[in-house]
Amino acid sequence: MMPDRHEVFDFRKDQEERLDHFLVERLPEFSRSRLQGLIKDGFVAVDGVLAKKAGQKLEPGSQVEVHIPPPVPSGLVGEDISLDILYEDDDLLVVNKPAGMVVHPAAGHDTGTLVHAVLGYDPHLEGIGGEERPGVVHRLDKETSGLILLAKNDRAHSWLQDQFRLRKVEKVYLALVDGAPPTPSGRVEAPIGRDPSHRKKMAIMPAGKGREAVSEYLTLESFKEHTLLEFHPFTGRTHQIRLHCMFLGCPIVGDKIYGHRKQSIAIDRHFLHAAKLKIILPGKIQPHTFEAPLPEELVVVLGDLRSEK
Repeated sequence: MMPDRHEVFDFRKDQEERLDHFLVERLPEFSRSRLQGLIKDGFVAVDGVLAKKAGQKLEPGSQVEVHIPPPVPSGLVGEDISLDILYEDDDLLVVNKPAGMVVHPAAGHDTGTLVHAVLGYDPHLEGIGGEERPGVVHRLDKETSGLILLAKNDRAHSWLQDQFRLRKVEKVYLALVDGAPPTPSGRVEAPIGRDPSHRKKMAIMPAGKGREAVSEYLTLESFKEHTLLEFHPFTGRTHQIRLHCMFLGCPIVGDKIYGHRKQSIAIDRHFLHAAKLKIILPGKIQPHTFEAPLPEELVVVLGDLRSEK
């Protein structure tokens, strides 16, 4: 376990400033919410007196003491699950997730998730938000394979979240669909929201409702009854590509929720793969591109279709 950390800062500015704003500047490795939590829980003192609130004003000459306790156990137990790690540094992991693996623990999925696997791989993870657990920045559906990033600490988690929020991340997915889209390439702008009739599903919403969802696609290869598409999502809505394919009239092969009831190809998952991701890593200036090869079971499907041409 990491030891306690104690920091002392002198506030030497000429004008008053909020306590949390000052700490964000002096402790950039922590998110603002994490620092606000430390203030709320009594781990920050100003001139020897415990701070009462994050918005407390610091006056010139004030001294700020911060006690940072080690991360507490998350309650999750790491599991010995094989991981295909494509990249790792002190801040993050880039994993090629297999189909069938849930990313984050939730009701009905309290073991065997990607988070459990990462904790098993690195039991001494620094953690985020004061807990010993990796930070999930974005997610992939259970049956979607491919690239996913996990932050090891607060600083990386905040940085990566900002990259996604500001849409500075370029993502490329491969999808095999039934039929073909109306045009070989195009742009889909169809908002997404919770399906009012089926709360566990998402749906394309009427104009003015739901959340903005934008994707672009292009045709990579055409078959007799199927098309291999490359998708570039500009937003990150739940089930976005799957819904946009359905909206185009060409649902993803094997999609049991938004696809055809009768599968056109015998496959135990849907044919959607997060193949490429371009992002600026924490502390870097130039973007880095990661690629995950198509899983063998999907390579076989394409091989069978090509043999039928």
